[in-house]
Amino acid sequence: MTELDVRAIQPRDRHPMIFDTFDNLSLGESFELVNDHAPTPLYYQFLHERTDLFEWDTLEEGPETWRVRITRKGSEG
Repeated sequence: MTELDVRAIQPRDRHPMIFDTFDNLSLGESFELVNDHAPTPLYYQFLHERTDLFEWDTLEEGPETWRVRITRKGSEG
């Protein structure tokens, strides 16, 4: 599984990079997101923009590092 550590990435560039990584996954593939804050806004963005296409598994919840496994699911339509 790929690890995407966005802690050193400019905040404005993080979400586009995360969504690009997600969109390049095959069905059933995952990546592990490493962040320096709770990715709650990202989760809601996924709910809105990729409804029913992802699985979100929290692996670590701070206080300094957050880790989430994001898996592509659903159908290709």
